Amino acid sequence: MNKVANALYASRKILLVLWIILIIGFGFYAAKLPSVLGGNGFEMKGMYKDTEQLLVDKFDVSEAQIIVLFEKKDGVSDSKFQQTIAQYMQKAKEKSDASKVDIPTASNKMIKGSTAYGIIHFNHDDGTMDKRVEKIRTLSAEEKEMSVKLTGGPIIEKDMNTASQADLAKAEAIGIPVALVVLLLAFGGVVAAAIPLMIGIVTVVTTMGVVYFFHPYTELSIFILNVIPMIGLALSIDFALLFINRFKEEIQTKSVEQAIKITIQTAGRSVIFSGLCVFIGLAGMLFIQVDIFQNVALGGMAVVFIAVFSALTLLPSILAILGTRINRLRILKVSEQGGQSRWRSFATFVMKKPVTMTIVSLIILLVALIPVRDMHLEIPSSEALPTKYESRQAFDTYNDTFINKNTADVYFVLEAKQDMLNEKPLTNAFIFIKQLKEDSLVKQVDSISTALNVKSSDQLQAMLENPQISAQTKPAVDSFINGHYMLIKATLDTDQNSDQAKDFVRKWKDKRSPFTVHIGGYPKFEQEIFDEIYEKAPYGLALVLFSTYVILMIAFRSVLIPLKAIIMNILSLTATFGLLVWLFQNGHLGLTESNIALVLPVFVFGLVFGLSMDYEVFLISRIHEVYHQTRDNNVATVEGLASTSKIITSAALIMIVITGAFAFTDVTPVKQMGVGIALAIFIDATIVRMLLVPSLMKLLGDANWWFFTKKRDKSSSNEQLKS
Repeated sequence: MNKVANALYASRKILLVLWIILIIGFGFYAAKLPSVLGGNGFEMKGMYKDTEQLLVDKFDVSEAQIIVLFEKKDGVSDSKFQQTIAQYMQKAKEKSDASKVDIPTASNKMIKGSTAYGIIHFNHDDGTMDKRVEKIRTLSAEEKEMSVKLTGGPIIEKDMNTASQADLAKAEAIGIPVALVVLLLAFGGVVAAAIPLMIGIVTVVTTMGVVYFFHPYTELSIFILNVIPMIGLALSIDFALLFINRFKEEIQTKSVEQAIKITIQTAGRSVIFSGLCVFIGLAGMLFIQVDIFQNVALGGMAVVFIAVFSALTLLPSILAILGTRINRLRILKVSEQGGQSRWRSFATFVMKKPVTMTIVSLIILLVALIPVRDMHLEIPSSEALPTKYESRQAFDTYNDTFINKNTADVYFVLEAKQDMLNEKPLTNAFIFIKQLKEDSLVKQVDSISTALNVKSSDQLQAMLENPQISAQTKPAVDSFINGHYMLIKATLDTDQNSDQAKDFVRKWKDKRSPFTVHIGGYPKFEQEIFDEIYEKAPYGLALVLFSTYVILMIAFRSVLIPLKAIIMNILSLTATFGLLVWLFQNGHLGLTESNIALVLPVFVFGLVFGLSMDYEVFLISRIHEVYHQTRDNNVATVEGLASTSKIITSAALIMIVITGAFAFTDVTPVKQMGVGIALAIFIDATIVRMLLVPSLMKLLGDANWWFFTKKRDKSSSNEQLKS
């Protein structure tokens, strides 16, 4: 690190100019990032996606749909209501260049009392969907005899993007001012307090500009708009806190050049190791081949890299130019010695009763994790959108009025090697339909058999061989058969989110058949996402645990400390998930009851496992430094805690404030993630860092440094032999 420190100091002015150019360049593209974001990120390559495309290509299923919800006003007759709806739908089709519309009538069950819905179909989305929706909205505003609300995938997606941007602005409005107050309390001066915030903003803006260039190669989820600022601000401010604190210590007795170089060699080393831990924690998500995990991993890894890069290049350049002026504009008198004395007393108190403190800490964590056993995970849908949005209100009404929540639709597309109307494939298709009907979970089967009321393939072939009957049945045949393909819809007697529905599609996917069987429908979508996460997450977990252990072992020259850190992290994270279940799933502390977002455990683990290692690296690095000088584990632990606890507590508090600010946002998964990260950091900074770390350091004694001690002793013996 000595050569790196010399090079960075020598290039300080050049680096500052380069950073100004980077900020201006990437800042331009950062502003454009929201325009290329879309969808909730729950997309992956698989049978579901392939089947959906087959339905579009072979059976005229529309690629995008807008649901129009109509509610009749008082005094309007039923006939006038239906007539007005029909006129509206026809105008909407013409204005939006839709492929077709489904007009509600009493006979097609799309009207119930004073409520009705229609569907506008689009065969392709050429990037003009927003303009089409606005044209339809102008029609809605003109209606006098009924209220008209729009919902459906494209509109909910757009509203989710809008809500995410509003959430980001709200979280920043809360988090940044409070973070500034914490920084002022930590440093006492405006200049020192402002620099970490500036570094954080620069990191976030630069990263968002970089991520903009990912969009031609991968679908970018709207949630990336919350993840990058959440990680970038928190991590950059953490790094800057550590760096500035060490620089302020060194500059009291050394020149600016010496202070910068020592800070890079010590705090800079900690930044690299902690950044590497966070980077690997996020990299573990890359194993899961679902867009949202890929997005968060890539965006998160990018922001971590830039946070480390800015901490090692931009920050030293600014500090080198400021020098002793870092202490300018002091508005608070901060006593370093008083703070260290209090922490020293606290650490000594804890270490006097290590067994008791360890037991108390473990009991608290174990009680907190009990609710984990009841955790129910679900894929975020329209319910994630705040109820103030019209699209959410309309979708809820549509679901409550027209959708049977106790059933689920599964689509089968049978692919034969020859035309489906040939004798052999047709016979096999009717056998397949019969087997479907016999399944205990199947409530109803819609197929060519039910459409034409035929019981066997022979009956159907006889019907098709009659020219007069064949002409009449052609529309029905075309709806279910297209060349080598046949469409079958099975309605299941269970909720579409249920485990039974997922088990059903798994079973039929693996069932032997003379056809290539393609399966679609929401149960298939859920089954693929859940299976992908459950199958691949362990690989990511293994990578994170193994890599973190190796990194910390190299950093601390210890076998036990990395193992202890990993076990404590897993325990505190599990306790966090238990508290999230208690808060959200059970609806405590005024929160609306909601299941835990499927992505949350992976996200919180990936982010917090690395972030909390920040504090472990900062703390143990200083303890290791003192132990190297004194060879006394107890003294090293007390002094390490005394000298770093204030800055670590400040860093944790800022992390809690910035991520916890997302608790006041409206998009449910974002709210859960903000609360989850804030809780995990709080547990880590209090129970783990204040109680467990000093207790276990005391109990393990010199064994903490087994790897280090062994190597040191061997080195000393060699030196004695030489002399």
